[in-house]
Amino acid sequence: MSLITKVDQDIKQAMLAKQPDRLRGLRAIKSALLLARTEKGAAEELTAEAEIKVLQKLIKQRKESAEIYKTQNRDDLYQIEMEEMKVIEPYLPQQMTRFEIEGYIQELITRLGATSVSEMGKVMGIASKELTGQADGKTISEVVRQLLG
Repeated sequence: MSLITKVDQDIKQAMLAKQPDRLRGLRAIKSALLLARTEKGAAEELTAEAEIKVLQKLIKQRKESAEIYKTQNRDDLYQIEMEEMKVIEPYLPQQMTRFEIEGYIQELITRLGATSVSEMGKVMGIASKELTGQADGKTISEVVRQLLG
């Protein structure tokens, strides 16, 4: 079952259950997926990897907005962003812990024979591709820099 089909079913359930917070988050997912599907050069159907990237983008946007609202003491808007994040996150693959990421990166560095920060790009390229959806790029970058530095 495609992600958009699952989201459609969940939207119907949220409407029947009268869950406006969940409905708002689900509609954001559907809107982003439809937009990604209709972008110039996009395929008819999104790949699982493309869907994950869309969801990660939605999470990132909400985190950034939530931080801004928190610094401006706008708890009402902060809550909305956090609620939407909670609705979107279950559609992403299970996120790796920092400990798991460190173990993976250490094994990758050993496998590639990387020894200095100058080889960070090579390690980042492979790590980012293999950990798509399981870890965010910022954390991967921090771990690679820490282990190579």
